[in-house]
Amino acid sequence: MPKPRARDLGLPFPGTPGPFNAITDVPGVTVGFCTLTDPARQMRTGVTAVLPRQDKGMPQPVWAGQFTLNGNGELTGTHWIDDAGYFIGPLTITNTHGIGAVHHGVTRWMIDHYDDFFASGHGWAMPVVGETYDGMLNDINALHVTPDHAIAAIKAAKGGFVEEGSSGSGNGMIAYEFKGGTGTSSRKVRLAGQDYTVGALVQANHGRREWLTILGRPVGKLMPEDTFRDKEVGSIIVYIGTDAPLSPLSLRHIAKRASIGIGRGGTPSGNSSGDIFLAFSVANPGPMPQQGPALHLRAELNNEILDPLYLASVEAVEEAVINAIVAGVDVASVQPKGVMVRAIDTERLAAMFR
Repeated sequence: MPKPRARDLGLPFPGTPGPFNAITDVPGVTVGFCTLTDPARQMRTGVTAVLPRQDKGMPQPVWAGQFTLNGNGELTGTHWIDDAGYFIGPLTITNTHGIGAVHHGVTRWMIDHYDDFFASGHGWAMPVVGETYDGMLNDINALHVTPDHAIAAIKAAKGGFVEEGSSGSGNGMIAYEFKGGTGTSSRKVRLAGQDYTVGALVQANHGRREWLTILGRPVGKLMPEDTFRDKEVGSIIVYIGTDAPLSPLSLRHIAKRASIGIGRGGTPSGNSSGDIFLAFSVANPGPMPQQGPALHLRAELNNEILDPLYLASVEAVEEAVINAIVAGVDVASVQPKGVMVRAIDTERLAAMFR
């Protein structure tokens, strides 16, 4: 049985979530995991995959924008997103030393999955792969992650309920000195008479305990036990998806709002943290630009009406981080040995909001 989520504990997060309170509430978006755990091999890591489209044969661009709050990390493919405003294929996350293996695996999957595209000429793959460091709970130098694990995560992608905490590449992650990992949340938004959804998925591996703030309460200072760090050494990757038709510029504005979402949790974004965000829209499907008409016509919402979408993005990211933390379980460290990374005490947390 999955652990209770933050709202199940009575935490009064604002906003109205979708039916699963997950990024999979965005139409067509699926999430898959490959979780690798073997204590005998000091292995606690994995791969997470987010598929914005269910395209096959010939890819369709996914319009996107990216923002980096602090750059001590990696998210591949973002130079092209900054210039072209789109990506193709899945979004993935792994550990810091798994970037190359996952990039290889995603490329292999794209060659096979988009066979018409690659058979039609000089088709190319530029996967988007993010990372955060799991070297305290996983022997990261053993290079446990392989290209096949990336393919397995993509093939496991499904809609509906999303497993949080130690799922996929969230397996070895720590947030605010509690066990962290994968978290997700969503919000419903009405703009210009239409209903839209925005959803966030995070890999939370950031923050010091004393910083942790939940809905304005200094939770970290009220739960100071079992801390083990004197500086931040983690990171957070955030993927935000929506079905609202937005320009790549507007999507970059959405990605920037993840900074406020994680800031509500208390982090100032430390120097050693890779706080890297990407927002995408599943609206405006169409052909690859090199195969499309000379004149592109796409629907785009006016930036002047997007404030509710900005707020929804902030709220979804804020809640996703806390969902990652409340899903945690106690895990012993591998480097250094003997440190127990504790799950947050959800009973104490719930009592603070009664």
